[in-house]
Amino acid sequence: MKKNKPGTFSFFFLERINRAVGRVTAWLTLVMVIVTFVIVVLRYVFDFGWIWLQETVGWMHAAVFMLAAAYTLAEDAHVRVDIFYRNCSPRRRALIDTVGTLIFLVPVCGFLIWSSWDYVSVSWSIREGSREAGGLVYPFTSILKSMIPLMALLLFGQALVILAKSIRVLRAG
Repeated sequence: MKKNKPGTFSFFFLERINRAVGRVTAWLTLVMVIVTFVIVVLRYVFDFGWIWLQETVGWMHAAVFMLAAAYTLAEDAHVRVDIFYRNCSPRRRALIDTVGTLIFLVPVCGFLIWSSWDYVSVSWSIREGSREAGGLVYPFTSILKSMIPLMALLLFGQALVILAKSIRVLRAG
């Protein structure tokens, strides 16, 4: 990654944010495994369990997928049909990335933010908790729902990085 001249703006700090969020989120998978193990031991060894602890696993699972989406995109590790793309020149890949980002990724991010805004704001305004007796209390449900627009914002930030990298390749080529 090239350093920018003083006074020029770079979107690459967004990629650093996404990579940091992804690394932290990866540790959540270990916590999820440990909590699942505790749930199983409590249930089958001690015939005991808490609903809120079981809901926590689902909460962490959803958080891992939502928070790691932009990280996965930054690592270029998303699943894609690579039959043609892998044989393309760097310039053609940059063109495909630019078009795909502008036509698909940016609109999806905008739609996710727009469509989830009321869903999330209502959750916060009513101080939503779990529907289950003994489930997670406020604010956990609202925090989880807030990860939907956060995921879209992180993905949008990574879209800007992809566009900046693609434009750099197209200008150089």
